[in-house]
Amino acid sequence: MKMNTYTGKRFEPLKMTPEDVSLRDIAHALSLLCRGGGHMKYFYTVGLHSLNCAREAASRGWSNRLVLACLLHDASEAYLSDIIRPVKVHLSNYLEIEDQIMSVIWQHFHLELTSEEHKKWKQIDDEILDSELKEMFSGEVERIPVPLRSTPDFSEHPHEEVKAEFITLAKELLK
Repeated sequence: MKMNTYTGKRFEPLKMTPEDVSLRDIAHALSLLCRGGGHMKYFYTVGLHSLNCAREAASRGWSNRLVLACLLHDASEAYLSDIIRPVKVHLSNYLEIEDQIMSVIWQHFHLELTSEEHKKWKQIDDEILDSELKEMFSGEVERIPVPLRSTPDFSEHPHEEVKAEFITLAKELLK
């Protein structure tokens, strides 16, 4: 069965190729997906989360390549949607599919990452999540997040704004 994307592409997600990947599709979908399964204090998107991860990587002086990896680390969710971590870890088939799609996305953007580079973007993802939990989840008020070098933007933004910023940053990093 084929999926339809924002830009009009049609393909089978489990047979995805690098040609099926679209920056516009990724930015659009992630700007409309709410983090945390929607259990946030307000609408905070996967797209803004990704921008916050990229900003944190840049504030650490990481290469454009790693900043781009941080921006794109959740790009598979543009094609699969977001599943909260406490559930995702129990869905081994989902994790395999997510890895398969991310592999195609990394190929499309010429980001064949080393295991050390994967560890770096995952570290930032976890550290931004830590701050998100404190800021946006009512049950986490006592949490003391890991200090960050950047100041994440946890405010609510219109999806078109997040989408445009995502695309602009990606294009800058791809130069």
